[in-house]
Amino acid sequence: MSFRWVTVIILLFASFLDLLDTTIVNVALPSIQKDLNATASQLEWSVAGYVLTFAVLLITGGRLGDRFGRKTIFIVGVAGFTLASVSCAFAQTADALVISRLLQGAFSGLMIPQVLSIIQVLFKPKERASVFGAVGAISGMAAVAGPLIGGWLVSADVLGLGWRTIFVINVPVGILLLLASILFVPNSKSEKPVRLDIFGLLLISVALFMLVYALIQGRELGWPIWIWVMIAASPVLIGFFVWLQRRQDRTTGSALIPPSLFANRGYSAGVVTAFAASASIGAFFLILALYLQTGLGFSAIDAGLATLPFSIGALVGSGIAVPLAAKLGKYLIVIGAALQVAGYLWVAREVLDRADSLTGADLIWPMAVAGIGLTLILVPLNDVALAQTRVENAGAASGVLNTFQQVGGALGVAVIGVVFFGIVGENFSPANLRDAFSAAIWVSLIAVVLTGLSSFLLPSVSQVVAHKRAAENILE
Repeated sequence: MSFRWVTVIILLFASFLDLLDTTIVNVALPSIQKDLNATASQLEWSVAGYVLTFAVLLITGGRLGDRFGRKTIFIVGVAGFTLASVSCAFAQTADALVISRLLQGAFSGLMIPQVLSIIQVLFKPKERASVFGAVGAISGMAAVAGPLIGGWLVSADVLGLGWRTIFVINVPVGILLLLASILFVPNSKSEKPVRLDIFGLLLISVALFMLVYALIQGRELGWPIWIWVMIAASPVLIGFFVWLQRRQDRTTGSALIPPSLFANRGYSAGVVTAFAASASIGAFFLILALYLQTGLGFSAIDAGLATLPFSIGALVGSGIAVPLAAKLGKYLIVIGAALQVAGYLWVAREVLDRADSLTGADLIWPMAVAGIGLTLILVPLNDVALAQTRVENAGAASGVLNTFQQVGGALGVAVIGVVFFGIVGENFSPANLRDAFSAAIWVSLIAVVLTGLSSFLLPSVSQVVAHKRAAENILE
C-alpha cells in the first residue's frame, strides 16, 4: 500500500469521527438529562453547539491550513478534538458538557477542511473520483453507525460510564490518529494563501451565536426583553457583516464569504436548498430521539435501531441517486424532497395512530422513505449548486455551501426546540410529548418543502454538464 493511501485512511478516520459525533449524541440525550439534571436548553446546546462552532470555523480552518500547513492544522484539530472529547466524557455539569461540545466542534472545524485539501494535493484530478467515493461511503457508514454505536454504548453501560462512553471512545481513536498523522500525513501549503479575515469570523460568530442563544434560551428565561433585542440585533450584525464582506471582496479579495458568489441565482438557490435540508434533518432526529426514549421508554439501543431504516434508506438512495443525478439534476432533488415530506408525514401519522403502543417496527418503512429522500437531495446538490460558478471559484463556493449547510443544522435544532419544549413545559407525559412531537415535526416539514421549492431555481442539467466539462478542461 502506497503512503498516499495510508494518508487517505487516516483522513477518512478523521471524517468518520467528526460525522459520528454529529449523530451519536441524540440517542444519549435522555441519559445525559437524568445524570446531569440538564435542562432542555442544555440538551439543545449539546447538539447545536457542536454544529455551530464547526460551521463558523470551516472556511477559516481551510485558510489556516493553506497558510500554516495543512498537516500542522490537521494535527492541531485532531489533538484539540481528542482533548475536548476527554472534557465531554468527564463533564460533571451540563454547562461543562456544553462548553466541551463547543470546543469539540471548533477543533473539528480546523480538522475537517484539511481532509479534502490534502487529497487534492496528493491525487491528480482523474484519480480523485475513487477517493471522493470513499469519503461518501464513510459519510454513509457514519450515518448508520452513529445511532447504533451510541445506543449500544449507552445501553451497555460499559464500566458504569453510561452516556460518557460515547465520548470516551473518541480518545484512543484520536490518539492513534494523532500519531499516524505525525508519521504519515505530508505537509503542504498554498503558494498564494488568502489573507485571514479574523474580524469577519468574529462578527459572524457573534451574530449567529446571538440568534441561536436567543432561540434556545428564550423559552427557559421567559422571553425577557433583552432576548428579543438579541433576536433583532442578530440580522443587523449579519447585514453589517455582508456590507464588510462586499467591501473586502472588492478591495483585497479575502472576504470570508465572498458576496460575489451570490451574484448568480443558481448558486444562491443551492445555498438555500442546503441550508433548509440540513435544518430539517437535524431538527427531526432531535425530537424523535427524545420522544422515543422519554415518552415511550425506549432504551438507547432500541432508539438507535428505530433510526436504522433511515440510514439504510439513505444508503439505498445513494445507489439510486448516483446514476440518475446526471440525467435528472435538480428534479432529482425535487423528488427527494417529496419523498422526505412523505416519510415525515408517515412517521407523524404512525406516532398519532399507534400512540403508546408504537414500536420500532412501525417506523421501518416511513423512516426508509425519508432516508431515501434525503440522499436524493444531497447526492446531486453540490454539482448542481456549483454549475453557474466559475471553475476557479469552485473551492470557495463549495466551502461556503458547506458552511451554510452546517449553520442550517444548528438553527434547525434551535427552532424546533422552541416548539417542542414550549409545548412540553414541565409535563413529560407520553401524551404531552406526543403532542409536542406532532407539532414540532412541522418545522422539519416546512424546511423540506422550502428545500423542494428552492431547488426549482437551481441550474439545469445542461448547465451542470457544461460546468463539469469546463472543469475537466482546466484540470487536464
